[in-house]
Amino acid sequence: MPRCNADSSSVSSQHSVDQDHQTEPSVEIRSESTKLNSEMDHMRLQIKRMQAMATLGELTGTATHEFNNVLMTVMNYAKLGLRNKDDASRDNAFQKILDASVRASQITNTILAQARNRKDTREPIELETLIRDTLVLMNREMQKYRIHVDTFLSSVPPVIASGNAIQRILLNLITNARQAMGEGGTLTIGLTQTDASHVELTVRDSGAGIPADVLPRIFEPYFSTKAGPDETGKGGTGIGLAACKEIIDDHGGRVRVESSTGKGTAFMITLPIAPSRVAAA
Repeated sequence: MPRCNADSSSVSSQHSVDQDHQTEPSVEIRSESTKLNSEMDHMRLQIKRMQAMATLGELTGTATHEFNNVLMTVMNYAKLGLRNKDDASRDNAFQKILDASVRASQITNTILAQARNRKDTREPIELETLIRDTLVLMNREMQKYRIHVDTFLSSVPPVIASGNAIQRILLNLITNARQAMGEGGTLTIGLTQTDASHVELTVRDSGAGIPADVLPRIFEPYFSTKAGPDETGKGGTGIGLAACKEIIDDHGGRVRVESSTGKGTAFMITLPIAPSRVAAA
């Protein structure tokens, strides 16, 4: 033991001597370093803005397809009502048109809510509302690929977050889940309060699962197991999950992943409750 202490002391002493002989960085080097750091911060901000705009574009495209489906429903049942003169057929057509109009209103309200929250400002966010709004936009895609959606959404306090940023996470995880399941499967979304100061959002699929040797790398930027975008033009860039992890970290949250090959994958995201609600609890 005395020998170890002497060695340790010797290393520490040598380190001190080396530091004494170091020269101070020149003013030019410090100035250049400051400039580079400023430029990197600016580039990071630009990347975040580009990611937000890309998500907004994806939302707009999804909403356009959804709205087109609604319009086709209205047109088809309007024609049916005009062709058939009996009351029963017309009543059925009017009911279908009314149902489609209600759905169109839901889509419009979801897009308007997204537009109102385009800034990345933090404010109290009701996660249940955000989840349901996101599922409205993803409904057509889920139906196209025969994905059954189960929701288990408990009433939880608001979280302080950027609604746009959290919705980007949801869109990415739901899209990944759909791609992992292919044709058919079950998507389960859960929301619960885990303790006095946190809530947990879970997105679970019944897809192929992630191999154990790949799982540690899924949040690495530009790492992807996909050959490229799918037929809808989504995925394959390797930046989706990396961006999700960055958003979660930036919100003071945590993300856990559980996956079993052939059985599916679950992403569990923990976010802090709004401070005023924590104090009230």
